[in-house]
Amino acid sequence: MYPGLLIAFEGIDGTGKSTQLPLLATHLRERGLTVAETKEPTDGPYGQQIRALYRDRRQGTPEQELELFVLDRRQHVAECIQPALEQGTIVLTDRYYFSTAAYQGAVGCDPGHIFARHDFAPEPDLVLLLTLPVEASTSRIRNLRGETLNDFEQQEQLEKVASLFASFPHSCIVRIDAARPVEEVQSSIRAAVQQLLVRKGV
Repeated sequence: MYPGLLIAFEGIDGTGKSTQLPLLATHLRERGLTVAETKEPTDGPYGQQIRALYRDRRQGTPEQELELFVLDRRQHVAECIQPALEQGTIVLTDRYYFSTAAYQGAVGCDPGHIFARHDFAPEPDLVLLLTLPVEASTSRIRNLRGETLNDFEQQEQLEKVASLFASFPHSCIVRIDAARPVEEVQSSIRAAVQQLLVRKGV
């Protein structure tokens, strides 16, 4: 539908999405391609409300939480993703609606219903789903980032999220083992993206 390409980085917290995405962006720009880097939640008004939930998730119900994510994504698609795709840009997003289906699905919302609510959102050309055991992800958050686990990062919660991510059957998903060194993970990511570029004639 669009001349651009949409690539989403997904996975539980601590899998290295925010490390790997800029590395891929640099690689693609060095090849002369136009790239936009973005993330969700956004820095917009709904995204700020979502970040407040990181500190205390009890502020709203799962349904209210889901509504915030959908509203934030609507704005993100309208103001960032769709215009960039229309201009032929390769859009790299750190999280997309697969995260919402997994994280809000883990607190009781129906993942199928969540996917259905995103008919307004362009389907990704590629989803790079970074996989990592939950114990390793929480260890990275604590030890590498030096952070305390927020309300979305508790182990029991992440186990459910990881299980949902593993269950998604979408053909655009490529699973990447994120337990390896950064360079090896990036190599696998570039190989998957290269296959996409060849398929799309880029």
